[in-house]
Amino acid sequence: MKALVKEKAEPGLWLVDVPEPEVGPGEVKIRVLRTGICGTDLHIRKFDDWARHTLELPLIVGHEFSGHVVEVAPGVEDIAVGDLVSGEGHLVCGKCRNCMAGRRHLCRNTVGLGVNRDGAFAEYVTLPASNVWVHRVPVHPDVAAIFDPFGNAVHTALSFPLVGEDVLITGAGPIGLMAAAVAAHVGARNVMITDVHDERLDLAGKLGVSLALNVTKSSIEEGMRQLHMREGFDVGLEMSGNPAAVRDMIAHMTHGGKIAMLGLPAEEFAVDWGTIVTSMITIKGVYGREMFETWYNMSVLLEKGLDLTPVITDRFSYEDFDAAFDTAASGRTGKVIMDWSGGARPERARNEPTKAEAAATINTRGGARPERARNEQAEAEAAATIDRSA
Repeated sequence: MKALVKEKAEPGLWLVDVPEPEVGPGEVKIRVLRTGICGTDLHIRKFDDWARHTLELPLIVGHEFSGHVVEVAPGVEDIAVGDLVSGEGHLVCGKCRNCMAGRRHLCRNTVGLGVNRDGAFAEYVTLPASNVWVHRVPVHPDVAAIFDPFGNAVHTALSFPLVGEDVLITGAGPIGLMAAAVAAHVGARNVMITDVHDERLDLAGKLGVSLALNVTKSSIEEGMRQLHMREGFDVGLEMSGNPAAVRDMIAHMTHGGKIAMLGLPAEEFAVDWGTIVTSMITIKGVYGREMFETWYNMSVLLEKGLDLTPVITDRFSYEDFDAAFDTAASGRTGKVIMDWSGGARPERARNEPTKAEAAATINTRGGARPERARNEQAEAEAAATIDRSA
């Protein structure tokens, strides 16, 4: 099978032929349809200091994906051949204190798909059945492929109650954009998102935010005046890891405000702890997804009309992986998807789905959804066979 492999201890990735993975006990084999490019994948391609100290080569990279199940190990229940699935990329030990208590997202022995074991940028991938999420409600494979970062956004956004609250989001990357969409969808009063790239802020305008603010041109104070806000923000969602953005957020929280911090700083930096203490601000670190409460929340949000399609801005064949990675690394786009289905995909306008794909909409807008067989896909997807190993 074809796979994107980190073969050498130098910048770059290589598209090579590797053996198909075999299903182990309790595992599921999946024919990959789509994959999403994550910041982690960019670090691996660049082979920066983190990658040099983390990876054991050679390694098939990638952890954001969707696909169809083609084989299940004996004894695996509730997952069937043909199911459309996504995968939880954090594999946990099941034996530590947190795992035993049901807090699997806090496992201290977590293994990362595409980081510590072969990943999903390939025609096939295997996963423990306990890490496979079956889409019981129809969802387009492009959207199913970004359930991993969508889960980061949902986990962060739902860390604190949002209904009627004023919410500040710093960082309009794909996860920040999805968090903004969630906050607006669940009933926040005002949602302000900040960034330094107009292209990403333009995307935020399509997701229901109250104000998309370029902090190189306007201050947060000016944004608050535009929203007629008299006090600070009730909830902050920090998605950038940028020291200036974190300090700005802390300075503009109301007394008793709550911050969920997903952005990962590159190095240590100082903050105003005096303000944090005297304003009684709560700061919560967020990493990954709660297994599997976050996944349930994601599916229900989509079922109830949340539309993530504006976040997906660019699509490439896996054979054009270098162009896909360059686009993702530009910092000016939404989510970048690679197509592994093997079917020819005609050129089309940026972010424009085919008619058949549009028909498989994820946004019901409250309309009635006809009953159909379990996980039955749109005709166009069904026509693209899940097994192209020949």
